Amino acid sequence: MSSKKELRTELKKLRSLMDKQEKYVKDRLIAESFLSSSEYTDCSALLVYVSVGIEVDTSAIISDAFQKGKPVYCPRCVRGTNDMDFYLIRSLDDLVPGYYDIPEPKAECPKGSFDCKALCIVPALAYDGDGYRLGFGRGFYDKYLTSFPGRTVGLCYESCIRDSVFRESHDIAVDTIITENRKLLINKREDDRPDE
Repeated sequence: MSSKKELRTELKKLRSLMDKQEKYVKDRLIAESFLSSSEYTDCSALLVYVSVGIEVDTSAIISDAFQKGKPVYCPRCVRGTNDMDFYLIRSLDDLVPGYYDIPEPKAECPKGSFDCKALCIVPALAYDGDGYRLGFGRGFYDKYLTSFPGRTVGLCYESCIRDSVFRESHDIAVDTIITENRKLLINKREDDRPDE
């Protein structure tokens, strides 16, 4: 693979050709692993994309967070820029079609302010073993994560873990990757140490 653009095209094709039942099973396994993770159970707020198309399905995760009373924040993009912020939703009724017809919070939803216990699920087409991602090419998350104080998790299909994703100097690695087969802990932090 000679370029990021070619890899992106290859991965979009790979995902679009995935059998619907196979995708359903993998999405369920990823969601179950995420929902049982300490990253999720310990978080003070969940920042999560609303999945569409070939993305790893987040609907079960959003539903579980609502049921557990965790604050759920979804991204809203500023058209004409690569700026994005997360806004509180209390139900799926708070979502409307937005940028590229992707569901996003209504204008009246309150904007979030986050601490180090917040958890952001970062979408990607692929990850490498160091937690760097190949996104969908619009740069919203790369910019947002530079000032996000919390933890980050990437949800990804095992077939989309690659040796290289053509990382660049501005890219930010996620702390954890969860696939249908395993959980990769990338960045351990001081507060991950057991109590002494």
